[in-house]
Amino acid sequence: MFSGVNTWLKQFSETGLLNIENMEQLFEIQQRLLNFTSLDFVRSIARKIDWNSRLVGIKGARGTGKTTLLLQYIKRTYAGEPEAALYASLDNLWFAEHSLYELAVDFVRMGGKHLFLDEVHRYPGWSQEIKNIYDNFPQLRVVFTGSSLLEIINAQADLSRRAVMYHLHGLSFREFLALETGIEFETLSLDDIFHRHMEWAGRITRKIQPFRHFDQYLRYGYYPYYREQPALYSIRLNQTINMILEMELPQLRSLEVAYIPKIKQLLTVLAESVPFTPDISKLSRKIDINRITLIKYLHYLKQSDLLILMQRNTSGIGRLQKPDKIYLENTNLMWALAPQRADKGHLRETFIVNQLQDFGIRLATWGDFVVNEKYILEVGGKNKSNKQISGLENAFIAADDLETGFGRKIPLWLFGFLY
Repeated sequence: MFSGVNTWLKQFSETGLLNIENMEQLFEIQQRLLNFTSLDFVRSIARKIDWNSRLVGIKGARGTGKTTLLLQYIKRTYAGEPEAALYASLDNLWFAEHSLYELAVDFVRMGGKHLFLDEVHRYPGWSQEIKNIYDNFPQLRVVFTGSSLLEIINAQADLSRRAVMYHLHGLSFREFLALETGIEFETLSLDDIFHRHMEWAGRITRKIQPFRHFDQYLRYGYYPYYREQPALYSIRLNQTINMILEMELPQLRSLEVAYIPKIKQLLTVLAESVPFTPDISKLSRKIDINRITLIKYLHYLKQSDLLILMQRNTSGIGRLQKPDKIYLENTNLMWALAPQRADKGHLRETFIVNQLQDFGIRLATWGDFVVNEKYILEVGGKNKSNKQISGLENAFIAADDLETGFGRKIPLWLFGFLY
């Protein structure tokens, strides 16, 4: 594949329009990466992304698979037209001597159609140059990825009116099952789960036994890199956390390095206490920072996809405010940071909050949670009674250790099929 691109590059260099050395290195890197990119399993979000939009942004926590997502799309879509697409990671040393805009100019001159830019937050002034590329090259489609802390509204150039944004979370339980068993199940809707859960649980359990895999998912199945070196997963996950705290927060939130130990201390305290109903005054004294700074740090950790901050109501939820309850973002973080707190009750709630975080979940006055301002959800074991939701409309129990539900009692694991 690359030999054809190489010949094509040389033809352009002879016209004087292109410096072959500028582009050849990037195409070589792309081809090397594509050779090691498997198409056996593709994240479900790949089918939701409008890849034909002129500007697409994908953000997510480190380790959730953003790079793989781009490379798989290139490999599937441009196998017969390799020169039409180019992948470039903006933390590559190539950009120490070349600008992003220069890359786009040369690529368009070559007839390039689709530019894939990875780790844009590692490139100073990325938003302004992408805006210029968008404005000046209407024939070029651009996809960029970045940290979950990435801001497109408050960035140097406001891309909010130009970019279609997506958020890539870790693997759902459904996706984990696809990786482990090779069986890919349909994505379910909220209505499927709340009103047709017996039908769907029956279909799924005829093909797999969910409890053979559910505990493993809760422990190590959220970040796709668990498959690479399973024995080192906990170490790698802790390294991921440290990179977010030590690199991304200072770079993307202008956090002074001197404050990093306070952030780490805060995360450790929360990990040992979650689910945590915060006493902000007590917590601020414990880590020796003032109340306003503490709340700001909590929101930084939420934006980093390390915490989920829950409210009892949604009014004013966009403002910096004290959360009513705090969870780690996923159960794997609980096992990595505070395994002594990874009891069944905490794992159940964290799993539900994580899998429903894009479906309008908040704390409830009666029951545990309200979902999509429509459903009341109580979380517990298979023997949990209906007492706490008795008389409530659209109220259900998410029950652990239950393979198939009945009535208003839904298997907890089934909520892992929402994406």
